[in-house]
Amino acid sequence: MTLDQARTLISQRFATAQVDAAVEGGPIVVTVSPDEWTTFAQFAKNDLQCRFFSFLTAVDWKEQGLEVVARLDNLDDRIGLMMKTKLGPGASECPSITPIFRGANWMEREAYDMFGIRFEGHPNMKRILCHRDFQGHALRKDYPADLRWKLLRPDDLLDEISSDEMKRIRARVSYPISE
Repeated sequence: MTLDQARTLISQRFATAQVDAAVEGGPIVVTVSPDEWTTFAQFAKNDLQCRFFSFLTAVDWKEQGLEVVARLDNLDDRIGLMMKTKLGPGASECPSITPIFRGANWMEREAYDMFGIRFEGHPNMKRILCHRDFQGHALRKDYPADLRWKLLRPDDLLDEISSDEMKRIRARVSYPISE
């Protein structure tokens, strides 16, 4: 498949999608509505053969709202795809693509933690970078840059590790690990 064939296929299947012309050597940039987000991700994986999930992040456009951005690649045909969806002013929910791309799991959690975007259908939507007592979302444009937090209890994310894995870890280290 060529870039032109991929672009044509996208335009045929997603008539309402905004498909930007790829810059030489760059990805095809496609913006779809949040309602089409998972359908487009599945299409990209199955029809365009973009099976390599590179990253997912978000952008806060202030008054225009939040945008979710994901990069997918078809490594065989050297086709890059940047998929975007604009959530709109005041909106902070987006369907999860974790069921389609397992690699989106922690990156969707990062976007939740930093931007406050809740990914509907995500298997474990909770903070991953900030302490569980942290309030707000630090990469939002409305977050006060001078705000500092004093956290009074540890948050070691040990609940992310199964009890069997914890037993194996404790057997390998020479220092105590809390329960």
